[in-house]
Amino acid sequence: MAAPFAGGWYLRGDIGFSNQDVERLDSPGLVGGTPRQKGFDSAPFGGVGVGYKFNDWIRADITGEYRGRANLHASDSYVGGPGFFPGVNEYSGSKSEWVGLANVYFDLGTWNGFTPFVGGGVGFAHNTIHNFRDTNVPVLGVAFAPDHSETNFAWAVHAGVSYAITPNASVEFAYRYINLGDARTGVITTYDATASFPPIRFRNIDSHDFKVGFRWMFADMPAYDQAPLIRKY
Repeated sequence: MAAPFAGGWYLRGDIGFSNQDVERLDSPGLVGGTPRQKGFDSAPFGGVGVGYKFNDWIRADITGEYRGRANLHASDSYVGGPGFFPGVNEYSGSKSEWVGLANVYFDLGTWNGFTPFVGGGVGFAHNTIHNFRDTNVPVLGVAFAPDHSETNFAWAVHAGVSYAITPNASVEFAYRYINLGDARTGVITTYDATASFPPIRFRNIDSHDFKVGFRWMFADMPAYDQAPLIRKY
């Protein structure tokens, strides 16, 4: 006899590493030109969540996570003009986020305890740019911006596989693509405070994440029906 379905509420925890990128940097008011490089280093993240398993195929959860600081590496080159030498602007700093998502997953069947799944999520990303610095290479001019945070719409898609350690506990190995929206610096001011420039905006930040998760079901373990044995004479 097959064991009955065991669903209900669960808790989860996740850790992982990001592989982040930004589509472009908008820098009105600064001497800029052709982008040479732009991107962020990998960084760790961790989160927790609570969810509900509706049946053998569908589950959903709400998760919150902190994504650690990822170092920024970016620069652009410009040809110069009246009063300006050609050269390069080099940008540095870091970025972190608080992310909240509502997710739905579709389990695709179970074989020997392994369950592949796909899913999607929507929510918000609270993005912060830290310690931003703009260095103009030809003249060794330096400008700084204070930390700045803003909240954006975020969305994600998931794919992975879980393994049932026990009927109540599962471990997940997953890939996630997440779009974090935009971010920007504070107002940029030269080191000697003689000039200031509008903030630089980071457009369309996204990340390819790899993570390991753990789920604990509150439901009782599956049990077979135990009807009394009736002897017939």
